[in-house]
Amino acid sequence: MFKKIIIVLLILAAIGAISALVHNLKVAHRNKKELAPFAQTQTYTANLGKVLVIYYSWTGHTQDIADQIAALTHADTYRIQTQEIFESSPAFYARIKKELANKQYPPLAGQMPDIRPYDTIFVGGPVWWYTMSTPLYSFLEQMDFQGKEVIPFSTQGSNPGTFLEDFQSRIQNARVGTYANFNNVGAQYNEAVHNKIIHWLNHLK
Repeated sequence: MFKKIIIVLLILAAIGAISALVHNLKVAHRNKKELAPFAQTQTYTANLGKVLVIYYSWTGHTQDIADQIAALTHADTYRIQTQEIFESSPAFYARIKKELANKQYPPLAGQMPDIRPYDTIFVGGPVWWYTMSTPLYSFLEQMDFQGKEVIPFSTQGSNPGTFLEDFQSRIQNARVGTYANFNNVGAQYNEAVHNKIIHWLNHLK
């Protein structure tokens, strides 16, 4: 009986591993196809006025995109920070899912940014459970954008889910511009991702 249980567990583990491999191969193919049009060098030509980039980043992916936007547009940056430092664990992912379900989001650290001097404001964050990360929900609950032009962006493993729809439903008093999302890809795509950012910025206005 014990041997049968072991065999069943091994079969289930093998099925899980194969499914994960197939998923990863599909994501890799999709990333390659999506970034192929951005293989050629792009030149930044937009004029977005005085720019502020607001972002929440947990693993560093969103910060990388935010830093590139800021460098191109000569923007100021504001990093959303939580009072509690999040550590990656199964319990953390379960907690996030519960917070999203109950609409109870983590308290933030620091003051809200002064957005009055800015013409264009970018706001970005990672996708958690196919929606905005909970710190971004917290931020949007507290922030009045005073009629400013706000450009959303997200980073994710492979699927942005309902990030844009949830962003639009939560943001207060803003004119929401063209959204862009960026999969977390390997270093071999760094140039293509940078070109994609430039292409996006050039078509905002």
